[in-house]
Amino acid sequence: MTLFIDALGWLTDPSNWAGPNGIGARLVFHLVFSLAVVAGAVVVALPIGIAIGHTGRGREPAVVVSGALRALPTLGLLTLLALWLGLVLAAPYLALMVLAVPSVLAGAYAGVGGVDRATVDAARAMGMTELQIAGRLELPLGLPTIIGGIRSAVLQVIATATLAAYIGAGGLGTYLFRGLKTGDYTIMLGASILIIALALVLDGMLAVVQRLVIPEGVRVRRGSASLRARPTRSRTAVG
Repeated sequence: MTLFIDALGWLTDPSNWAGPNGIGARLVFHLVFSLAVVAGAVVVALPIGIAIGHTGRGREPAVVVSGALRALPTLGLLTLLALWLGLVLAAPYLALMVLAVPSVLAGAYAGVGGVDRATVDAARAMGMTELQIAGRLELPLGLPTIIGGIRSAVLQVIATATLAAYIGAGGLGTYLFRGLKTGDYTIMLGASILIIALALVLDGMLAVVQRLVIPEGVRVRRGSASLRARPTRSRTAVG
């Protein structure tokens, strides 16, 4: 309990937040760097996932590749990239992108591929091109699942971006490695609280976005189905 109080004291001390090496600067770097990693993963994986979901081709290889990428140890990959590229931001960026791509890819092909095939066939019968079907029909309907994949990637990257400090790249992980080296568990716990809070805030924001992007027609159908599924109460006659 004393350690927790000390960590809160460290977090609420204004002097720890000031300057280019303060908590505020490291928090902003951690957030911006993590979002940049997820943005790169979206640029790489989203088009591939949409193509797989739309055509139905390449799903099995995508699952295999995603599983292989998930199995890679991020710290080991970061070490190899740092030895190859040097102690620059590119090494943690690429290592974390490898971590984020599988979630984005899975969300994309699951969201697009999960659209009702009868709806897709009806769109083709109306004369829509494959590109129009993917962009105007499958993508909007699959957007909640796609956002879910991005949401998962954000959580993974926010938590794992602490490894960037392993090669001196900065971020909140700096406090973890510094505390581990010096035995200062107060700053380690304080930094951990910040990382958890940051992850929860972003997850909550993306959860709201995920609900907002559900098409209105889908919401109506879900509401109607929910009403139909409710058991009706039998009325007893009052004598």
